[in-house]
Amino acid sequence: MTTKKVVSAVAKKRSRNLIIMSALTVISFILFAYLPGKSQDVTFNFVLGDEWVLIHSWTLGSKIGAYSFTGLAALFVGIAYLRARGGKKLGLSALAFCISIFISFMCWAAAGAAVSVTGLLQGGLFLAIPLVFGSLSGLICERSGVINIAIEGQLLAGAFAAGVVGSLTKNAWAGLLVAPLAGALISLLLAIFAIKYAVDQVILGFVLNVLVIGLTSFASRRILTTSSDTWNSAPIFSTIQIPILSKIPLIGPIFFSQTIIVYMLYVIVALIQLTLFKSKWGLRMRAVGELPVAAESVGIDVNKVRFRNVLIAGLVAGLGGAFFTVGSSGAFSRQMTAGMGFIALAALIFGKWTPLGAVAAALLFGFADQLRTVLSITGTPIPSEFMVMVPYIVTIIAVSGFVGKVRAPASDGIHYKRGGTH
Repeated sequence: MTTKKVVSAVAKKRSRNLIIMSALTVISFILFAYLPGKSQDVTFNFVLGDEWVLIHSWTLGSKIGAYSFTGLAALFVGIAYLRARGGKKLGLSALAFCISIFISFMCWAAAGAAVSVTGLLQGGLFLAIPLVFGSLSGLICERSGVINIAIEGQLLAGAFAAGVVGSLTKNAWAGLLVAPLAGALISLLLAIFAIKYAVDQVILGFVLNVLVIGLTSFASRRILTTSSDTWNSAPIFSTIQIPILSKIPLIGPIFFSQTIIVYMLYVIVALIQLTLFKSKWGLRMRAVGELPVAAESVGIDVNKVRFRNVLIAGLVAGLGGAFFTVGSSGAFSRQMTAGMGFIALAALIFGKWTPLGAVAAALLFGFADQLRTVLSITGTPIPSEFMVMVPYIVTIIAVSGFVGKVRAPASDGIHYKRGGTH
C-alpha cells in the first residue's frame, strides 16, 4: 500500500470516528438530558472499604449532570476535530469524550439511586479475569498459527479439576495446581488432531467444547450433586491486601486487594507481553504464525513450536478456569463458564492479537457485564431483558466493528507440513 493510500485510510477512519462521536453526543442530549422528566439526585460513591479518602461521594441532579457532561462531550468532539484537522491522532480527547458520555448515561440510568464507582470497577475486573486468561490462551495459539476455539472447554476443564481436587483435599492450592494440567490436557487433544492429523481446527474446537461440557455435566449430575460435601465444596482463596498500595483511593481496592490468582494474572500478562516481542520464544512464535516456510528455512521446527505453544496456552486457560471455583464460588456447576470462552475469543480479535489489546478488550466486556448487574439493582428504566443482553451486544459491536480492520496471523488455522506444503 502506497503512502498516499495509507494517509487516505487514516483520514477516513478519523472522519468516521468524528461522525460517530457527534452522533453519540446528539443521542446523549436527546435521551439522557432533554427527554427525561423530573430531575432526581444521583450519588456516586468512591470509597469501598478502609482505603484513604480523596472524595467520599458526589451527588448531583440527574438532568444537570446529563446536560453538563453532554456539553463536555461536545467540547471534546470539537477538540478531536481540531486535532484531526492538524493531522494528529484523537488521543486523550476520544477517551475523555467516552467518559463524559458514560457519566451522562449514568446520570440518567441511575437517577434517584447511589452507585459505587469503586465497586463497579472492582466488579468489572472480577468478571474480566477468566476473559483475560482465555484471551491470552487464544493469543498464544493463534500467534503460533493454530485457531483455538476450545477456550471454553479449557476454562471449564480447569474449573472442574480445581473444584474437585480442592474439595477432596480441602486445599485451594491443590486445586489451583491441577487446573492448568486439565486445560493442557484439552490442548493436547487440540494439538494432536490439529497439528498432527490436520483436522479442521474450527470444527475440532467446537467438538472439544462439547466433549468437555458433556463429561463435566455427567460428572456433576452423578457425583458432585449427590456428594457435594465431599466432591464439591472446595475452599476459596482469601483476599490479599498489598500494604500501602491497597490504600490508594479508587485504584487500591480494585487492583491491590485481590486473590493470588489475580496477582498471578498480572505477572502472566507482563510476561507474555515482554516475551512475545522481546525474546527468542516470541520471535519463533510470531514467525511460525506468519510465515512458517521462512521459519523452517532457518532451522525452526514449525510443528514442534506450535505443539509446545498450544500446550502452554492450555496451561494459561486452565489456570483461568480455577478462578471459577477456588477463586470465587468454591463449587462447580454445569456450564458455569457460560460462554466466556467465546467472549474471550472476541476480546482477542478486538485486541488485534496483542496481549495488552486483548486485556483491554476483556476488561471492557467485564465492565459491561458488571454494569448490567449494578443498573439492575438500582432500578434503571432500561428493560431487564435488554440488560441481560448488554455484554453480548458489546461483544457483537466490538467484533463487527473491528474484524474487517485487523489482520489475523497470516498462517492462522493453516496446517503445515515439513518441506513447505500446507
